[in-house]
Amino acid sequence: MSERHAVALRVSVDALEAFPDRIDVRSPSEFALDHLPGAVNLPVLDDAERARIGTLYVGSAFEARRLGAALVARNIAAMLDGALAEKSREWQPLVYCWRGGQRSRALAHVLNEVGWRAMQLDGGYRAYRRHVVGQLETLPSRFRFVVLCGLTGSGKSRLLAALATAGAQTLDLEGMARHRGSLLGEFPGVAQPSQKAFETAIAASLGALDPARIVFVESESKRIGKLQLPETLLDGMRRGRSLTLVAALSQAKVVARGPKPLAVLRELAVPVWIAVPEPNTWRELLAALDAKAEEKPLKGARIAVQEYGVSNHELLDALRARGAHVVAVPVYLWALPEDVEPLKNAVTAICRNEIDVVMFTTSVQVVHLYQIAREMRLEDNMQAGLARLVVASIGPTTSEELRRHGLAPDLEASHGKIGILVREAAERSVRMSTKR
Repeated sequence: MSERHAVALRVSVDALEAFPDRIDVRSPSEFALDHLPGAVNLPVLDDAERARIGTLYVGSAFEARRLGAALVARNIAAMLDGALAEKSREWQPLVYCWRGGQRSRALAHVLNEVGWRAMQLDGGYRAYRRHVVGQLETLPSRFRFVVLCGLTGSGKSRLLAALATAGAQTLDLEGMARHRGSLLGEFPGVAQPSQKAFETAIAASLGALDPARIVFVESESKRIGKLQLPETLLDGMRRGRSLTLVAALSQAKVVARGPKPLAVLRELAVPVWIAVPEPNTWRELLAALDAKAEEKPLKGARIAVQEYGVSNHELLDALRARGAHVVAVPVYLWALPEDVEPLKNAVTAICRNEIDVVMFTTSVQVVHLYQIAREMRLEDNMQAGLARLVVASIGPTTSEELRRHGLAPDLEASHGKIGILVREAAERSVRMSTKR
């Protein structure tokens, strides 16, 4: 291919919309950090190969290029036999690497020789990153934001989702950050993206919206988990119209089950009708409601139960048995982590009697451990192993889940805090394991 032909097949970031099929030929670790929206990763050199070539290049540039060419050729051949085997003749992909150099040029050249019309992104990912930074400097100021305000659990996320379903323009920052804010924290089992990937998602989302229409967004602080919001976007949100969801909640009978929601409610000056006493389980909650039956009978009452992690069917059934009309409001559901290897290793270690003490800090840990054990077909072996160990629980809810699985905890923390659980387990586990 001539140099003039190669240059003619380059496109700038301004033409990205014309190329929905995008191939990122960088290594998997580069791709994971950030990539163009919609891109698929077909590396011409994986992480190990790239490191190998980089090390070799220090000693001999020629040997590095020779080996690199061989590795790239093999990897491209595997693509043609695999991921690209079913592509039609009319396929027009956009290919890019870090800076629009040899890696993307190698694949684009082969694809064009096959007969496809492959384009190479001029300047590669580096040019796109500059484009994103530039977009975030100007895009937010073009929009009018309506900011949904309110305390955790007041329904902001559900309202935002309902608005999106109804056709309104929304910006789901927590969805892009994979984080529910300071109180609820990360999505269960899902890691947050990098700062660059977060900014790419924001720029892409804003770029798809119509500046002539308002945009609904949840109120956020400067940071969502480990990620920082662009200052221009924060400024635009601060200038926007606020819609507060606290007022309606203040008119309802509010029950706070634990110290965290109680602290937030008090900070927002929301009257709390009942503060559930320790150990803050659903049984104490139900007993507290029964004690207030003369003031507010449960029969005929409309009750919304905010749930997180897993639904509490015992509580819902008990409220309905008392004649209440109950609506469950799940904030999120617990899911297995993306990487289940630590859980598999824990199951194996328990079966092999390689550990002496196991501590459970949430009930969902019990559920997940047994789920993985079943998938490994080691549930009976693990159950026998747990019977030999000292089993410590953070509190009544976790202990109840353990008993559901046929395992009675040896120790339940005197107060539901991890530090107390660790200290009491350390003090008592040696004595317990010696007795065994």
